[in-house]
Amino acid sequence: MRPHLLALTLALCVNALAAEFAGYSDLQAALDSQPGKVITLPAGDYPISRKLVLRGDGAGLAGPGRIIQENPDEPILEIDGLKDVLLRDITLTRAPGKTVARKSALLAIRCAYLRIDQVRILDNQSPTGALALRECRFARVTGCLVRNYMRVSVDDRTRSLDWGYAFNCTDGTGIQVTASQGTLIEGNTVVEEIFRPTEALKKEHQLGVWTKKNPIKGKLLSQETWDTGYTDNWQQGSGIVVTAPEASDLTRILGNHIENAAQGIDLHADHVIVAHNVISNSFMGMKAMHGSRNVLITGNQFVKNSLWAIGLMPGAAAHPGQPDKPETANADGGSVISANIVSDFGHGDARWIWGDDRSPFKFDTGQQPDDPPLTDVIVQGNLLHCIGAPRYRYAVVIAGPVDGPKTPRGLRFHGNTLAPGKDGVANRKLPE
Repeated sequence: MRPHLLALTLALCVNALAAEFAGYSDLQAALDSQPGKVITLPAGDYPISRKLVLRGDGAGLAGPGRIIQENPDEPILEIDGLKDVLLRDITLTRAPGKTVARKSALLAIRCAYLRIDQVRILDNQSPTGALALRECRFARVTGCLVRNYMRVSVDDRTRSLDWGYAFNCTDGTGIQVTASQGTLIEGNTVVEEIFRPTEALKKEHQLGVWTKKNPIKGKLLSQETWDTGYTDNWQQGSGIVVTAPEASDLTRILGNHIENAAQGIDLHADHVIVAHNVISNSFMGMKAMHGSRNVLITGNQFVKNSLWAIGLMPGAAAHPGQPDKPETANADGGSVISANIVSDFGHGDARWIWGDDRSPFKFDTGQQPDDPPLTDVIVQGNLLHCIGAPRYRYAVVIAGPVDGPKTPRGLRFHGNTLAPGKDGVANRKLPE
């Protein structure tokens, strides 16, 4: 096509797109006028002060426009109770000076067959997920960018008898999936560029310092921690979290890049595939707990983690089944860890917090007395690669006394290449 004809064609397309919004008082009015349709958002900036809401099954927005939320107390876009919604190529962000927010950028509730593709979520600094799915079925989040989603916050645990305190922290999650089934999270980039765990940041915001304390010590705390009034785990939130134990199920987390998160991937769910992800410079590569059953962790790269790269453990939400109904238990295990590479462990930003008394692979006991032990895990064909002196005590730690009632059981290690830590490969003989 000749250059002048191409220019004319593009101009006609832009005018046609702009016409979709002509005559409407605002973007919401334009969306309301065409429920159940995918609307193309022309290039340009669209400031809003109230959340946008899609209406009608089959509704959607396709880019390349940029929606800018000027109200930090509102989400940017919300979808509730719809089916077959499509979001593609749009950018969701917040106005300068309004990036510290209370709400998600994109919130989908009770949706089915939702498709979110190539969406950019920028500078939504909130303790909630920047991209949040709740009670959804068969949602797909693919090829998205979530950048700069963390903020300084207070983690208040005073309502829990297990903890009983509140503390200053950095918090925020890139992609948050709650009580959902059949979710695909693939090919996304989740990166934090602002809140890196430096000593200067800790000092400036008094991170880890308790701001409230109950009269009675939390059940899961040592007396020393209670008296000190400080916690090391002031990096809260995750790159990707799938939560709501016993509700979230059948999740695929594939080929994502997560960088500078607190926890790279945090799982409280069953039947999960975690494959071919790159998790770099997160103090914790990934963990599965609170009754995470049948988790396949394979072919991932864990780079520059500081506390552990892969951790499996029961948590407070785990519990035994009824005596006559063992299937009602919420227990951890029946999982496989295979063909992962862990490299440069202890070389990340958070190493100064956690020190060298850590382990790339951690298999822990439960948080509460009734937690069933972690059971039946195959650990096969993994590589722990270390250049120079190791910055960890053991490559593998299996917590609890040998043959203790809560000690992980049924673990099997085959064909792994594990560079020894300062005190050896493991804190006990690894079962084969």
